[in-house]
Amino acid sequence: MLDPGREQLDLAPHLTHAADPDGDADAAAMFARQARGLFAPLPGGRPTFGFRDGAIWFHAELFNHDRREERWLLVLDYPLVDQVDVYLRYPDGRIEHMASGDTLPFSARSIRYRHPNFWIALPQRSEVDLLVRVASRSSLQAPMTLYTPKAFAEMERDMQLGIGLFYGILLALLAYNLVLWLTLRDPGYLWYTLHVSGFGLVMFCLNGLAFEYLWPDSPRLANLAIPLSMALSQVVMHQFCRAFLELRERQPLADRISLGFIAFFALMGLAAFVLEYRMAVLPMTLAVFPGVLFILTVAVNAIRHGYAPAKIFLTAWAFLLLGTAFYASVSFGVLPKTFITEYGIQLGSALEMILLSFALAFRYARLRFENERLVREHNEQLERHVARRTSELSTALEQLAEANQRLRESSRRDALTGLFNRRHFREMFEHQLHDAAETRRPLTVMLLDLDHFKDVNDTWGHLAGDECLRWMGRCLEETLGPHGGLLARFGGEEFVAVVPDVDGEAAIQLAERLRLRVCADPVRYAGSQIPLSTSIGIHVVRAGDGARVDDALHRADDALYAAKNRGRNCVQVAFETSL
Repeated sequence: MLDPGREQLDLAPHLTHAADPDGDADAAAMFARQARGLFAPLPGGRPTFGFRDGAIWFHAELFNHDRREERWLLVLDYPLVDQVDVYLRYPDGRIEHMASGDTLPFSARSIRYRHPNFWIALPQRSEVDLLVRVASRSSLQAPMTLYTPKAFAEMERDMQLGIGLFYGILLALLAYNLVLWLTLRDPGYLWYTLHVSGFGLVMFCLNGLAFEYLWPDSPRLANLAIPLSMALSQVVMHQFCRAFLELRERQPLADRISLGFIAFFALMGLAAFVLEYRMAVLPMTLAVFPGVLFILTVAVNAIRHGYAPAKIFLTAWAFLLLGTAFYASVSFGVLPKTFITEYGIQLGSALEMILLSFALAFRYARLRFENERLVREHNEQLERHVARRTSELSTALEQLAEANQRLRESSRRDALTGLFNRRHFREMFEHQLHDAAETRRPLTVMLLDLDHFKDVNDTWGHLAGDECLRWMGRCLEETLGPHGGLLARFGGEEFVAVVPDVDGEAAIQLAERLRLRVCADPVRYAGSQIPLSTSIGIHVVRAGDGARVDDALHRADDALYAAKNRGRNCVQVAFETSL
């Protein structure tokens, strides 16, 4: 019943159906069969029948109570239907027939819309028999909805907005990562870019948009594009997983299985040119399920073996795989056709693409830290090789740093101690000298060196030496940090600090307190206690000195060497008598 005020109606609760296994029955025979009560309700109330031969006929009786609306649009809300025949039998016995589907040119549809649709006339207070024949080599789904012109325009407006946002996200990610690949030449970005392209093409075909915009006059190409795009997207998807999860090095057996999936989908893509549509699509659709389980398994296994980027990868991939599984389940009639099962793949894939971009950035950051560790531990020859690779990664990270605040901050820090590095220290010290000159405030520059640090490395090893450097960094932060000191690791076992508004005796006392703090407790490492001491050189920059960065550092460095010449473990003021 189309009551006044109703603008759309889902026909599924009102439909009965009958199977036509051979697909050769005509409308007259099926009208007669329905009149004998041989049509049955929809199984489970859902018009989804999976992959099957022949045709399915649907019937509904329509009665229009609305005096204002006699022209309605019947939409079959599934684009991949080969043949749709609509028969309308009016009270005077007249029968109208309309046909659509992707075996006909796109222009055969009543309006330009990605789903098969038909304008139907429903006179006031007249009962009209609706008979619909649906046949498809793809999954047979026939969700049907009646719309008034106004209701359809509003529905399509919202739907086009959602589709536009989805493809806008894909295009943005495609362009962004394509630029990164052209700049960095990293294979991960190439396979990611191809993955976005392949998946976008699949969705463009499955949504019926490719038939509408790319080849509207070629039904054969519209049908061929679906298995070809499916094969392409699956090949690239598994190849991206291989590259990102580093399966060849980390999981050789899984890598061979992944190559098997790639070979299977590549062969099915080639076979689509000679095989019947269903024989090409059905095996690939079935292969989605083991492909889902395989990717989940290798990702979980990578996490168990300590590969940190796999955590983001698994989170991202779960959205896409869940949506893909939903879509395939609807194709086989396992799950009902709802908004989540029909469009979950678009929602999940958008989130997956975004998260995978973050995963690639995280992967680069992890490689950077690994290279820093290799530089410290390998010999001079290997260091030159790693330095070259680190330089390449640094270039990539500098580009990513423009969009990532945390990476900008980490580039200013020494990886071992957490203090500022030498480069950032010089920039900050330059600003402090300028400010101190304008406000006429003093600055105290302290240059520190761990005494006999080579003996520490030779006796307890370089890892123990690293722990001593970290300990020295903590001592600086605890002693000089509360005074607003600018702290940095200057190089090797040398550290530098600039303390504002401190000079004279106060500067000497502060340096002496730091020296005593370092000597107070030995460093505990691997059951050993390592005693440390430090030599400190001080130079006070006073208002009006006109000192530059290098001048101040040279004077503090002269004081430091004077402290070492005095026997180490002491404080020396530049051109003054030390304690």
